[in-house]
Order: sequence, then C-alpha cells, then structure tokens
Amino acid sequence: MRSIWRGAVSFGLVSIAVKLYSATEDKDIRFHQVHATDGGRVKYKRVCSIDGEEVEYRDIAKGFELPDGQVVILTDEDFEELPLSTRREIEVLEFVDQDQIDPIHFEKTYYLEPEGPAARPYVLLRQALENAGQVAITKIAIRQRESLAALRVLDGVLTLHTMRWPDEIRAPEFAFLDEDITVRPQELKMAEALIASMTGEFDPSEFTDDYREAMTALLEAKQSGGEVQQVPEVPDDGAAVVDLMSALRRSVERARGGSADDGSDAAEKPAAEKAAAKRAPAKKAASSDDDAPAKKAPAKKAAPAKATAAKKAAPAKATAAKKTADKPPAKRARRSA
Repeated sequence: MRSIWRGAVSFGLVSIAVKLYSATEDKDIRFHQVHATDGGRVKYKRVCSIDGEEVEYRDIAKGFELPDGQVVILTDEDFEELPLSTRREIEVLEFVDQDQIDPIHFEKTYYLEPEGPAARPYVLLRQALENAGQVAITKIAIRQRESLAALRVLDGVLTLHTMRWPDEIRAPEFAFLDEDITVRPQELKMAEALIASMTGEFDPSEFTDDYREAMTALLEAKQSGGEVQQVPEVPDDGAAVVDLMSALRRSVERARGGSADDGSDAAEKPAAEKAAAKRAPAKKAASSDDDAPAKKAPAKKAAPAKATAAKKAAPAKATAAKKTADKPPAKRARRSA
C-alpha cells in the first residue's frame, strides 16, 4: 500500500507521527469509452467555452459562480494561504461511545501506521481506546478538504472513518411520514418471526458480487470465442515531436537554398566526386615523379659495394645517368603538349 497522507495524531500533550492509508479499494470492472467501429479510445479535450481554444492543465484554476453569474477565480496560491491547522494534524476533540454515531455519518475508511519512534505512543492510544470502549472524534484535512473523523481500533490498528458534516446529511422529507398508517398485530408477528428465522452472525465472506462475476464470465467467453477487436497502434506525442523536428529541419534547408526532398544531396554527391577526380591525377603525377628518386637509391647503394660488385655498379650508374639525361626533355614534352 502507498500512504496518501503524513502527519501526527494530537492526543493532549502527546503527538504521534502516523501515515495514512486507504483501507478500501474498488473492485468494479472498469470500461473505457471506445469507438464502436474500430475500438479506438475516445479522448476528451479541455476547451474554453469562450474562445474555443484548448486549455493546458497548468492554466486551469477553480472558479466559484456567484448567484448573479459572476465567477470568483481561485488559484493554488489562494488555497495555500488559507489557515488550515488540520492539514498535517489529526486533532482529537473528544471521546464518545461508538453506538452514538449513526453509520450515515461515515464516509471513507483509512488505516493509520506509526512512523519511526512513534510506535510506543501509538500502542498507548490504541490500548486506551480498547479499554475505554470508545472512539475518538477528530478533525483532519485531506486534499484541501477538512472533515470530521471517528478514530477507533480495528484488528489492532487505529482506523479512521471520515464523517459528513451535520449540514451535509439530508432530512428524509417524505409525505408518508405524516400519514397515520397502522399495521395489524398478526402481520407484525409474522414479520418478527421471519426476522428471527433469518437472524445469524454477520460474515462478509459469505456474500459475493453476482453482477461482477457474471460480467467477468461474459468477458472471458467473448475472449475465448475470438470476439475481440485488434486496435492498431497510434503514434504517441513523441512521434509528433520527431515529425515537427523533421519539418523544421527541412524548412531551414529550404531557407538556405536547398531542400531535403529536391535531391540536393544527390546534386552535392557528383560535385564531390568531380573534385576528387580532379585531385586524383595530381596525386598520380606526384607519385610518378617520386619514382625516379626511388630508383636512384639502389644505384647509390651499389657504388660503395664490394669489389666483386664493381662490374654491376658501373652499368647501374650508366643507366641512372641515361634516365637523368632523358628526364628534362620528357617534362618539356608534357608542357608543350
């Protein structure tokens, strides 16, 4: 369970730090509103009734309509400034017998758990309530709403029941209450005998939600019979952001004179290839000019060789000299060409 409120129980001069948990949960089968033809979820937008524009959640405030039609607008800052002493405190007001509280006053039930070193005063209050056989009437504020609450012990845990204020309980104003209706003694005896025959100990586990069980069986039958709708995937907001960025990028490229859709990348690729082709012959010529020094190197190394290689060195030198003599005319021929 996840706590929904943290504060302290104020019991005289004793303060007991506690965390509040919801003691009940709904088990109803929840349905979504969908499009009957394709099963798509039906979504609603928050639209202003005056200008027709969609309103972001952060721009929504609370409004109270006056009898003359004017509206008083309250923001979160206005609610924070309200003096609400029970926002973080469960104030014990008095102790009463539980029989004095009619169940019509009860609204929602919560569990209280001691926090940190507050376990000892927590157990002290729990045992005192059990010995006295009473419940504590308190006040608590949950989600900016202050309520009366009855604090009692249930299965060793302090349990809090929020209560309606007296002016929130309607009076049963029905016409038959003013009529003088009488019943016969025989009918009354039969009704009392029926009640006596049906009297027993209350065990909530003996009762079931027949409607929920029937609905669960219906859903399982439709699922096993293949009566399901395959809903196509709908792109979320993240995909919309990506499309927006793509559109902005294309707009910037068009503003610069190019376009992501007009083949500008393809036009730039041949230009790059042409530039590389122009640079390729220059590199090749440079490599051919460097071949001569590479060939001269072995000739120079052959000169200081041993006497047995002297005959081989002489032809090598002659060949190198001949290449050197032929080289300038070759350059002039290329230039003239």
